[in-house]
Amino acid sequence: MWDGPYGEWGSRKYLIASCDQSLKRMGLDYVDIFYSHRFDPDTPLEETMGALDHIVRSGRALYVGISSYNSQRTREAAAILEQLGTPCIIHQPSYNMINRWVERDDLKSTLKELGIGSIAFTPLAQGMLTGKYLAGIPEGSRATQGKSLNPNLLSERTIENLRRLDDIAKQRDQSLAQMAIAWVLRDGGMTSALIGASRPQQIIDCAGAVANLEFTAEELRAIDDFADEEKVNLWARSSDS
Repeated sequence: MWDGPYGEWGSRKYLIASCDQSLKRMGLDYVDIFYSHRFDPDTPLEETMGALDHIVRSGRALYVGISSYNSQRTREAAAILEQLGTPCIIHQPSYNMINRWVERDDLKSTLKELGIGSIAFTPLAQGMLTGKYLAGIPEGSRATQGKSLNPNLLSERTIENLRRLDDIAKQRDQSLAQMAIAWVLRDGGMTSALIGASRPQQIIDCAGAVANLEFTAEELRAIDDFADEEKVNLWARSSDS
């Protein structure tokens, strides 16, 4: 949120100040859910979870969640919050067809066991899993703005793979974005998916994913053939800790 002596990770000072600034900007007295958005390897987990507990008890939020915590850290965080009396109700991991750390970590099984909900963010891989880059990198796109999508990820081979995935989506009578969201939600392991949109039509298109959440074994194998995992997990320092 800002550069400074308290960083932007999981210290008590940062979390509480971050919450206060967010409430001020939005003109709200409280939010429904406040997240610890990444595990901080340099701050005791008890301090981070204690700050979340304080945020709830002080009326700044009704509930708390975590994001980009792996299974081990999720278990530890959930246990601390349970002891404090402020349960963790939701986990927000980055997850999509070309960012599958959630599966290697078996996070979905962990969340199911703990009774914690889940909402996948970046289900469209910073726009890679949309139709935007099928013909290359268009001017003015995220990949040209030096933001969260490194243009080096969009090699000729990657773009060709995206085209193959788009072909699979067309056979399912879906857009690539719809198929990508359906894939994230396919087995019930994720409660929901969080999308970012700059135009109303994008929201309409993404919402159409729920019309077909079923995949055949053949479709899943074909997707695996072309959904090569790229280095798009910008939060790996947290989830790998």
